[in-house]
Amino acid sequence: MKKSTKAKFDFFLRQRLAQILIFLGFMYIVMVSFEVPFVFKAGFGSVVYQEHNFLGSKNGNFNSKHIARNPLDSEENLEEKEAPIRPLDVTYMLNNQTQEYTYRKIIGYVSNISFDGDVGNRSEKDGFFGILGSAKEAFDVGRKVWKEVELYKGNDGVVEKKIRSEDAVCAHSLSMTGDEFVKRGKVMELPCGLALGSHITVVGKPKKAHPERETKISLLKEGQFIMVSQFMMELQGLKTVDGEDPPRILHFNPRLKGDWSAKPVIEQNTCYRMQWGTSQRCEGWLSRADEETVDGLAKCEKWIRDDDKHSEEPKSSWWLNRLIGRTKKVDMDWPFPFEEEKLFILTLSAGLEGYHINVDGRHVTSFPYRIGYALEDATGLFVNGDIDVHSIFAASLPAAHPSYAPQRHLEKSPRWKAPPLLDGPVDLFIGVLSAGNHFAERMAVRRSWMQNRLIRSSNVVARFFVAMHARKEVNAELKKEAEYFGDIVIVPYMDKYDLVVLKTVVICEYGVQTVRARNIMKCDDDTFVRVEAVIKEANKIPGNRSLYIGNINYYHRPLRNGKWAVTYEEWPEEVYPAYANGPGYIISADIAKFVASEFEKHKLRLFKMEDVSMGMWVEKFNNVTPVIYVHSLKFCQFGCIEDYYTAHYQSPRQMLCMWQKLKELGRPQCCNMR
Repeated sequence: MKKSTKAKFDFFLRQRLAQILIFLGFMYIVMVSFEVPFVFKAGFGSVVYQEHNFLGSKNGNFNSKHIARNPLDSEENLEEKEAPIRPLDVTYMLNNQTQEYTYRKIIGYVSNISFDGDVGNRSEKDGFFGILGSAKEAFDVGRKVWKEVELYKGNDGVVEKKIRSEDAVCAHSLSMTGDEFVKRGKVMELPCGLALGSHITVVGKPKKAHPERETKISLLKEGQFIMVSQFMMELQGLKTVDGEDPPRILHFNPRLKGDWSAKPVIEQNTCYRMQWGTSQRCEGWLSRADEETVDGLAKCEKWIRDDDKHSEEPKSSWWLNRLIGRTKKVDMDWPFPFEEEKLFILTLSAGLEGYHINVDGRHVTSFPYRIGYALEDATGLFVNGDIDVHSIFAASLPAAHPSYAPQRHLEKSPRWKAPPLLDGPVDLFIGVLSAGNHFAERMAVRRSWMQNRLIRSSNVVARFFVAMHARKEVNAELKKEAEYFGDIVIVPYMDKYDLVVLKTVVICEYGVQTVRARNIMKCDDDTFVRVEAVIKEANKIPGNRSLYIGNINYYHRPLRNGKWAVTYEEWPEEVYPAYANGPGYIISADIAKFVASEFEKHKLRLFKMEDVSMGMWVEKFNNVTPVIYVHSLKFCQFGCIEDYYTAHYQSPRQMLCMWQKLKELGRPQCCNMR
């Protein structure tokens, strides 16, 4: 009896434990099911960090050190390091003299911001003091350049002469030997770009594979290497931003050896402002029958692969097919079109729908045109890598230049002029960072999202902020553009990448002093802005609260190597303060006023990365007045996403395409490069 009772008790206990485990499992599934949509849906929306949710803060002040680490952040160099004190706590005292700033209301189209003072004998190792010396020099040069521009009134001789030279007739065909090609930096210039039917023939020989120890293709242990043989042929355009690589309109990259797949591959892509599109890989398989073609040709042709199965047809099947009259389809197999140390003849032709590549008389691949580029944009052919070029020949080229003269980008119609400012305050001011030679970008913005009804009615105000350019004729055209359109604020210093932060200061000053806006937004001239969506997002926050809205980064680490490297002298800590990505963010007027006031009192800390600078300024402001941080991935940093608020890296053609879709469909739709 006792054994029976104990057995029943054990059975009951096991049953209850099983029920508890099942319940816990069910709750786990429920929690996961709610969490995943939050990541994929709400993550693309907004995550509001209100003051009562700030961890580790009793008075409502935001402390970024208490935010949980984003699991997608890089995990390299996570070892604990005791960093020196952040330079935010250091005062600006140089040779016992304080930097002098002037801060006046902007009247007209020229900012009164200036930067005076003796920076002394400071070296690059002085950290953020280096930016002070750079700023002083840029302002000194900028003032001289602007005086020259003002004396340049009515003198269009230099510009007109340049236009006439650019309108010269281009050659119908070009040829170049391999030696000439190397001497010219491995670039063949195509002054008038390409046209429908243009074709370029390259005769070359791939080099023998060489051992590669430093590669991003695979992770190698010490002493290991892989054999690599590959080359790149690119159609390139004009540089859109000084200091960045030119756009790659077509990147054609045959990899004989060294690809991660361990098979011969041809990869094609495009790159705009150093952002790659979606690659097209040809790996030896014929494109699917249901896949779109390019002028009736397959994107990828078939070639023999090592893993192909070439089994013989059974005799029984052969006799059966003969009896019923079925003929066998001839399947042509070709080897990979490129072979080490073997001469090839490659022809690139421009079709109606895309580029076509033929090698040794056989079609290999076709690449569809991507939105944002036109045939005339391809002004150069670049070939590099493991290849010896014997000769290049281009024919059927356009004879007329499409004209890259600055004013040809500007459609001087009253329709695109900025409307006058209202007497009272406005809801939103949008400051757009631009460069002197970005005529096409500014014109595309004027013709697209700046035509929003709120901007045309002056309830929202938008202005470009531009510094001086190194070329006199560009500054002369910029001055005329500013006078005509009335939407440009010229900041009189010589433009440099590490001084973009000064334009942001002027945006804050203009937004609170000249426009008297409730909120101030900063974006770039390649950013498309959905004005109503941005205002709606900002209006979710009560009007009397301080806000900082954008695609906010937490625990981002400075790059210590490469093109965008930041030295320990410039930034000694291992992470940046929380900051919103520069292509599009919003701050409330009180924060903008704080930035302008701190600059006027020569207390504002400057850093060469504009968006990080704003993050540190907001952090300092938040120590006194609580700020509501709003994070949304819809302020897209890397391009365009569905239901975007802002879309970055948009070319002028993409801007116009997005605006057209917004008007026709009544909803946002990307014009991404495919």
